[in-house]
Amino acid sequence: MKKALLDERGRRLYLKEQGLTIVKKTKKGKRMKITIISVGKIKEKFMRDAAGEYSKRLSKYCKLVFVEIPDKKAPENLSIKEETKIKDDEGSGILKRIKDGQYVIAIDMKGRQMTSEDLSKKMDSLALSGKSDLAFVIGGSLGLSADVLQRADFKLSFSKMTFPHQLMKVILLEQIYRAFRILKNEPYHK
Repeated sequence: MKKALLDERGRRLYLKEQGLTIVKKTKKGKRMKITIISVGKIKEKFMRDAAGEYSKRLSKYCKLVFVEIPDKKAPENLSIKEETKIKDDEGSGILKRIKDGQYVIAIDMKGRQMTSEDLSKKMDSLALSGKSDLAFVIGGSLGLSADVLQRADFKLSFSKMTFPHQLMKVILLEQIYRAFRILKNEPYHK
């Protein structure tokens, strides 16, 4: 039986002739499950192709699940009350799809901005603390409801700019893929 040491972050280190090898597993030894809950479908073929490519790449690192909530029509010149109603309707669909025990990361312009390295460390920290079931939530064209934001364990911002929610899904998938590559010390990151 190999003797294991723990590093400062609780990862197991196994002694080998060449040095120490880090073995990354979640606390319970499970693969990380990542659910992308988003409002609306990806309509453009080129974006579907990009999302499909990153999904294929991510299958090596995690179990990936997509949940798409129907988006509500949001005509121009909505009142604040009408906007809130649409966000609440979409939000109730999102909340129904979040499972007990999932760690929820809401994509929100007012959330915390992070580097790719920071996101990688956050995901690693969550996995090591036993939170291996993550749900990333992307709202519709009006954003997320107050109830969804309240349910979120963490709010993440990619920019102060606004992106179409279809493009945001592709950007999110790429960053999750990049985070796993950073964790595994695999080339791609720079």
